[in-house]
Amino acid sequence: MSNSKENKVQCSFRPIVGIDLGTTNSAVAYIHRGQPTIIPSPQGQRIIPSVVLIDLQGNVIVGEDARAALVAMPDRTIAAVKRKMGSNEHIPLGGQALLPQEISALILRELKSYVDALFGEGEKEAVITVPAYFTDEQRRATKQAGELAGFIVERIINEPTAAALAFGLANLEEDRHILVYDLGGGTFDVSVVEMMSGILEVKASTGNSHLGGEDFDWKHLLF
Repeated sequence: MSNSKENKVQCSFRPIVGIDLGTTNSAVAYIHRGQPTIIPSPQGQRIIPSVVLIDLQGNVIVGEDARAALVAMPDRTIAAVKRKMGSNEHIPLGGQALLPQEISALILRELKSYVDALFGEGEKEAVITVPAYFTDEQRRATKQAGELAGFIVERIINEPTAAALAFGLANLEEDRHILVYDLGGGTFDVSVVEMMSGILEVKASTGNSHLGGEDFDWKHLLF
């Protein structure tokens, strides 16, 4: 196939992307030839820090450069906003007062720019994962963040369920119970999932929104 034909196929193909909007890092992916493929940043990063900076000129910067400014410009930078999702707390950032979903939308908008660079600009459908214990308010805030970023949010699904689905697609013939243990940078979940005849059912879930690698790091620094 010629390059022109490949480009035409690429432009006409618009997948539903999957987004991991993490406390510490975030990523966006799609299914390519039956396999999940992460869409990298222009710099080739497969994941980006979930950190937002509004610089002195009012520009929004997301990712590594924002994380580098956490110490130098703490009043213009924020990390781990996921822990505040679902609250009505206005967060001061760069002279503005933003809701958690508005800040999360800036992270998602950065991810959307990677999708647009690959498939062309415009609305894109997305599935966004959240911790299993997220409340209805937190899920609605996550959906709103996706919509503010320009995504059509088709579904909000639990992170352990997403992991179990990924495993189940490659093991449809097996019937078993699976313990999904998700210890991230800022949150912790555990779910028991039953896989029977290709159908997944979550039997139980629990977790802690203030327990993750970041907390272990702070504990280590204190001692």
